[in-house]
Amino acid sequence: MPSKRCYFHRGRAFSLFGLPRNREQRERWLQFIFNCVPESYKKDLSLCARHFTKNCFQNYSQFTAGFGLKLLLKEGAVPTIKDDCEPQPRKLVPVVPAVAVEGFHASASVPKKNTTNNADCIVGSDEELDFCDQDSVASSVDSSAEDMFIDDMDPILDRPSSDLYLPEEDYDSKDAPQHRKRLCLSSAEGGDRKSENGFYWTETEKWQSSDEADVEPPLLVFTPNQNPGPQILPNRCSSALQFFQLLFPKSMFQTIAGYTNSYAAKYEERKGKLWNFISQSDMKSYVALVIYMGMFRCSSLSDYWSESQHFSLSFPAKIMSYRKFLSISKVLHLSESREDEKNILKKGTAGYERLGKIQPLYQVIRESCKSYFHPFQNITIVERMVKPQAGTGLKQSLKSRSPNMGFKLFALTDCTCGYTWDFFVYEGKSCASRSEGLSYETVMALVDENMLGSGYKLFVDKFYTSPTLFTDLLDKKVLACGPVWPNRTGYPKSAKNKLLSNAPRGTMRWIRQDKLLFVEWKDSKEVQMCSSFHKAYEGDTVQRKVRRDAHRTLEEIPVPAVVLDYSKNMEAVDSSDCITEHFRAIHKPKKWYQCMFYHFLDIAVENAFIMQELVTKGNGKKPLTRKAFLQALILELTDIDSLDSAAVPLTLSSSG
Repeated sequence: MPSKRCYFHRGRAFSLFGLPRNREQRERWLQFIFNCVPESYKKDLSLCARHFTKNCFQNYSQFTAGFGLKLLLKEGAVPTIKDDCEPQPRKLVPVVPAVAVEGFHASASVPKKNTTNNADCIVGSDEELDFCDQDSVASSVDSSAEDMFIDDMDPILDRPSSDLYLPEEDYDSKDAPQHRKRLCLSSAEGGDRKSENGFYWTETEKWQSSDEADVEPPLLVFTPNQNPGPQILPNRCSSALQFFQLLFPKSMFQTIAGYTNSYAAKYEERKGKLWNFISQSDMKSYVALVIYMGMFRCSSLSDYWSESQHFSLSFPAKIMSYRKFLSISKVLHLSESREDEKNILKKGTAGYERLGKIQPLYQVIRESCKSYFHPFQNITIVERMVKPQAGTGLKQSLKSRSPNMGFKLFALTDCTCGYTWDFFVYEGKSCASRSEGLSYETVMALVDENMLGSGYKLFVDKFYTSPTLFTDLLDKKVLACGPVWPNRTGYPKSAKNKLLSNAPRGTMRWIRQDKLLFVEWKDSKEVQMCSSFHKAYEGDTVQRKVRRDAHRTLEEIPVPAVVLDYSKNMEAVDSSDCITEHFRAIHKPKKWYQCMFYHFLDIAVENAFIMQELVTKGNGKKPLTRKAFLQALILELTDIDSLDSAAVPLTLSSSG
C-alpha cells in the first residue's frame, strides 16, 4: 500500500501513486526520485500528481469536470516534473491548497483521511481495480471529488475557495476530516466579492427579515407545447394491457425473445446442450410472473412453485414451470450477440458504447414515455439507484439511499402524479462533460424547453440547486427552486444581519440578487433555499413544537413561501422501483443489463397505471386501484380469464 505522503511534498496532496510493479518502469521512477538509486529504500514510496503531466492521466478531463471520481495513471506513465524539489523532513510544512501543475488544479481537493477501505468510495468493478494494481496504476488515496459526489455535492460547483483553508492549518491532524467539512460563509476581509460565475456581492448588502417587504417577481405564463396529461385518444385504451403496451410495445416482447434465444443457443452450445427456444408468449408470461412476485412475496423463488398441500401457490405453475422460468432468468438478453461482440472490440476507443447491451429497450422506453404523456406545470428531477449483483464500471454509490453499489439514473418526474417523463443512465467517468458540473448538465439534459414549453416550475434538491443553473433556466423560460448548499458558488457571502445559529424556530432572513431570492429559515436546523419565482414571505405559518419553560408546546411559526411550496410538491411518491424489487432481491440477477431491464419494466408499469388513472378520471369513471390494475395486467399478459381464488391464500400480504 502506498504511503500517505508524497516523497517530495510532505504536506497535503490531492492524489498519490505508489511505485509500479513493472521492474523497468519502477527503475525509472526511482531514478527520478533519487537520481542515484540507493541499495535500500522504502517500498511504500509515493508521488503526488504534481510530478506528472496531464497527458499521464487516463481520465484527466473527466476528473476535472466532475465525471471521473478517481485519477488513474496511464500504463507506463513516468514522473517528469521535479521543480527542483528536495525531500522534505517529516515535520509538516504548510502547503497552499491551490497548486497548478500544467493545467491541473489542486483546488479541486480538500484534506481527507484515507478512504481506501470505505466501500462507499469504491467505483468500478473488482476486475478494474485488479487491473489497476497489476499495471501499477495506483488508485488515488485522496480524492475529495469522490466523497463530494457520494455526499450529493458537485465537485465543480462546491469546490471550497482558498479562504476556507488557510495555509498555516495543520492538515495532518486528527481533526482533518472536520476541517474538510467546515464551510466558511463569509470572508475574513471586508470589501466586495465576486464569485467565479460572475455573481457580484458586496459586504454592505444586508439580509432582510420577514418584517421587511419583498416584491414578488413577475411569473412566466405557463404555455406547454401540448395539453398536459396523457397524449392518447380517450377510447383508444380500455384495458391494463393496452396502457402497458403503449410504453412497452408488443413487438419488444418478440425482439427480446429473439435476442435471448440467440444468446442462449451459444451459451448452451458451449456446455454441449440444446436450448429450447422461447416465444413471444413465453416472454409475456415471464414478465407477468415477475410482476406477480412483486404482489405476493415468498422467501425464495422455489416457494412460488411449492407443491405443499397447504402452503402452495397454484398460479405460477399454471403459467410456466419453475425450470423454464429459471432458464429465462439466467440468459435474458436485450441486444444482438453479434453486435455485442463488435462493440467489445471497440473497448477503450471513442466508438465503444457502454450501454450497448440495453440500448434497444432503453431508447424505446424513453421515447414512449415522452410520446404518450406531457407533464403538468410542476416537475422535479430525482435520482434512482438500481442495485446490481455483478461488477461493472457503471457502478456508483448513492450514500444517502443505500450503502450498496448500484447504477444511478436521473429522471424528470411530474410532481402532480409521479409520471416518469424522461430519464438517463449515468455512465460515470467515461461520459463527456463540460465545465459546469454534473448537477448542472443533468438538469439541462432532462429539461428540454423545445419539447416541454415555457413557464414550467422545476423543484430540485440541493445537489442540483445553483445560481448559475437557475439563471440559465430563466433564459430558457423555466422557473426553479430548491434547497442550496451555503458553500455553493454564487451563494450570498454577506454576514450582515445573517441568521444566527441560536435563533428561535421560525426566524427567517432573505436577500434578493437580480432575479434570484435566497432565504434562510430556522426550523429544527437551518434551511437555505433559492428560488427564481417566489416572494420571500407571504404570511404562511406551520405548526411546530417549541420549548417554553421546560415544556414543549405546539405553536404556529412563520414559514417562507418557498419552503412550503417545495415541501408540497416534493411529496409525490417515487414508487417506480418497487414492483420488481422483491423479485430482484430473491433472484439476484448476475448481469447488470438484466437489472436495468427490471427497472425499465418498473417504469413502464408505473407510468401505465398513472395514465390509466388519469384517462379514466377524465372520462368520468372510477379508475382501477393499483392492486386491481396489476392483477388485470397479469391476467391479460398470460391470457387467463380469471384467477382461482384458492390460489391466493388470505395469509399472504399484497403490496398493492
